[in-house]
Amino acid sequence: MSTSTTALAHHHDDDDAAKVPLLERVPGRGSAAAWPLGLAGAVILIAGTFLSWSFTKDVLGDLSIDGYPGGVQICMIALGVAALVFLLAHRGPLKRLGEWLDTAAAVRVLGLGAVTYMVIAIGAIAYESGGLVNVNPGGWISLLGALLLAAGGLMLVSRQHRDPLFAKTSSWLEICTIIALMALVLFGAAYALDIGDGWSFSLFLLFVAFVAVSLSKAGVFTWVGLIAQKNRPVLMLGFFAVAFLFPFTQGGSDENMSIATQVLIFAATALGLNIVVGLAGLLDLGYIAFLGAGAYVGAVLSTSAFATIDWKPPFIVVVLVGACFSALLGLIIGSPTLRVSGDYLAIVTLAFGEIFRFTMGNLDGENGPDLTNGPNGVPAIPELAIGSFDFGQPHTILGVTLGRFANYYFLLLLIAVIIILVFTRLNNSRIGRGWVAIREDEKAAEAMGVNVFGLKLFAFAGGAFLAGMAGTVKAHHDVSVTPDQYIFLESAFLLAAIVLGGMGTVAGVIVGATILKLLPEKLRFIADYRLLIFGLVLVLMMRFRPEGLIASQRRKLEFHEDDEELAKRIEEVHLEEAEAKA
Repeated sequence: MSTSTTALAHHHDDDDAAKVPLLERVPGRGSAAAWPLGLAGAVILIAGTFLSWSFTKDVLGDLSIDGYPGGVQICMIALGVAALVFLLAHRGPLKRLGEWLDTAAAVRVLGLGAVTYMVIAIGAIAYESGGLVNVNPGGWISLLGALLLAAGGLMLVSRQHRDPLFAKTSSWLEICTIIALMALVLFGAAYALDIGDGWSFSLFLLFVAFVAVSLSKAGVFTWVGLIAQKNRPVLMLGFFAVAFLFPFTQGGSDENMSIATQVLIFAATALGLNIVVGLAGLLDLGYIAFLGAGAYVGAVLSTSAFATIDWKPPFIVVVLVGACFSALLGLIIGSPTLRVSGDYLAIVTLAFGEIFRFTMGNLDGENGPDLTNGPNGVPAIPELAIGSFDFGQPHTILGVTLGRFANYYFLLLLIAVIIILVFTRLNNSRIGRGWVAIREDEKAAEAMGVNVFGLKLFAFAGGAFLAGMAGTVKAHHDVSVTPDQYIFLESAFLLAAIVLGGMGTVAGVIVGATILKLLPEKLRFIADYRLLIFGLVLVLMMRFRPEGLIASQRRKLEFHEDDEELAKRIEEVHLEEAEAKA
């Protein structure tokens, strides 16, 4: 064989190797030792958690006691148990379950997650206590188990034969699954808020992320999404039950409930913006001004000694006045500006947000009418009182003392429910379909007879109305209102919550708002790098999941147009459901 022929052959071999998926080139791929290796790794990982990880007691909680796992170690126990379940489904007594799930992919994710978790945990112990010498044998044993689990997972080959979309399950199993998931959400949220150490909180988030990705890779979330659609009333009832019961899990902790109320205010405002951005596709960068307008109405109509208006109506009237005032601002700003779109609209709304802030700072009696006390704002806003119920006083219900923030939490929860109902009804109506048509192609929608300008104006005013409602409560919750609370960065975070969670969805926006409000409170130990990390997360989201964490089927197909198989499977499931109902 000539030299040129040999080189050509090697070139073809290299091309063929490049075409082989990376996992297929893992040494030992498909080996009989993969399953025992993964099983041994999971057992060693769990065993290591019952030994001490740290010589000192004040790192990641107390991990210095043998036989008494701390919170960080319990997360590894849960991950190891999950890996055992998937391994036994791959080959063992749960093999029938493995026919419906991609168990190999799940074990791979859990193994890599365990290695990442253990490396960060050992690094945190070394950093906080002064060196690796303070890492006790239990930490190294769990790291060894994580490495073996990851190696076994990488060597496993998937044996999934059936699609979870076509799994036939009984109604009671589906409802029990939803109840169990809601209970996990409730206690997971309560546990996360109780974590005071930043490193422990970060590790808990890492644990939740890897477990969620493993379930997604296995196909569990595909089935969960299907049963959620079939049992939507049960799911919504479960969500509201979790939200209602949450304050009773906090033991009267004002700190945790303060964070929870801030999350609710942020989520309620983001849901209003979701109408403008998620449904109608209008990029609004000054939306925080509508929340501020409602807050200022609530402040100047309160009984504060610094309020500048003598009229003191009941709170329900204040809510309606604040919401209508915000909607009026939306109409005033929207009428001349909504004839532009895209980047131009973003610039105009950004300018409106800044104009609002400067205007509130100038209404001080010197540069304009004395309405807002200028940069000083309206301080000393009294607590809400509806009838004989004083929101500033603690109340005992079912033996649990609920403080000031818990009282506001329930009021904000009621407002959030109203906003969700409004959003859902509009989304499923002819108006909602018109908004989606405008978002997809404004010219085509106009050609089909859609009143483009009218619907865009309605979206702008409707979103502003909902933000104004939340603003009136925020004024009493924060005790003061100043112009500096309503800066452009707040509008950017509201928009990021929608993009991160999933545009056009309720659950996605709530998840996004929770993440963006909760993380800064719990990650204060890296305060100088929070915006950097936030930016990196958004970049990764745009690269790997542009439709958001919880996206609608429409958005999934928009961002994955080439995934014809996904569309075909979804269509088949919908046809089967229609035939079953018929």
